[in-house]
Amino acid sequence: MSSADHSSLMLHRYVYLLPLTAVLVWAVNIVVTRYAVDLISPISISFYRWLIALVVLTPFCLPKVIRRWVDVRPHLLRLAVLGFFGMVCYQGLAYTAAHYTTATNMGIINAFIPIFSILLSLVVLQIRTSAMALFGSMISIIGLGYLVTQGNIQQLLHGQHIIGDLLMILAVMLYAGYGVLLQHWKIALPLSIMLYMQICFAVVLHLPFLLYFGLDALNASNLPPVLYAALFPSIVAPLVWMMSIQALGSNKSSVFLNLAPIFTAIIAYIFLKEQWTTYHSIGGILVLVGILLVQKK
Repeated sequence: MSSADHSSLMLHRYVYLLPLTAVLVWAVNIVVTRYAVDLISPISISFYRWLIALVVLTPFCLPKVIRRWVDVRPHLLRLAVLGFFGMVCYQGLAYTAAHYTTATNMGIINAFIPIFSILLSLVVLQIRTSAMALFGSMISIIGLGYLVTQGNIQQLLHGQHIIGDLLMILAVMLYAGYGVLLQHWKIALPLSIMLYMQICFAVVLHLPFLLYFGLDALNASNLPPVLYAALFPSIVAPLVWMMSIQALGSNKSSVFLNLAPIFTAIIAYIFLKEQWTTYHSIGGILVLVGILLVQKK
């Protein structure tokens, strides 16, 4: 093998680090979310996250927005709706859910986004799907139900974790709705401008909630999780993910998302001492099998 061929092969292998990095960053963020529950309120960490991301991105993105303002202006309402669903509602509910459930549960439920996306696409976009995708969705729903009830339907009647699981399910449903609207509207703007404008609206739309719930001050204990959330899952991971889609394509990249619950469970076990139980295994396997079936053509 020539040196050129060897270099090409190594580069091809390194490309797979892109989706792995993005998924790992998102998995760590779920654990960081659970870690921060006693350090800062959900609405505060959500607001600071997007505010810091906005400050970091403004020097790079604001000039682009100004140059393309004629193209941006017609889409302002839709960008505001996307920012509200994808950044205010999803993140706020996820941070709230972390007060009541485990990072492991959150990771498994978060993997459910493709299933809700398919179900919402059937209703909103009238997109017909395959029998295999519907079968996979049913298996995942059964797995999710097993996880939430911990293998015992009576758990629905008591247990604080159920509140967190249901809040996380609602958050995932809203984020799936965000993806469906994104696909439905097909906003013809560069991704960097779309991301920046959604963050702008997210910061503004947090203000009514801050007036009601108040804003926690930043300190030495809560600043690290806030900075992680603002920089890595908000900026680094989306950028790396877009690079992955460009290099590998959407289908190959999306398969790596199935590793997120596994990464989350391992990290939560190491740093939060969360235990992996039988109902995690059964529910998690059913969810992942269903998602893999959905991803098959």
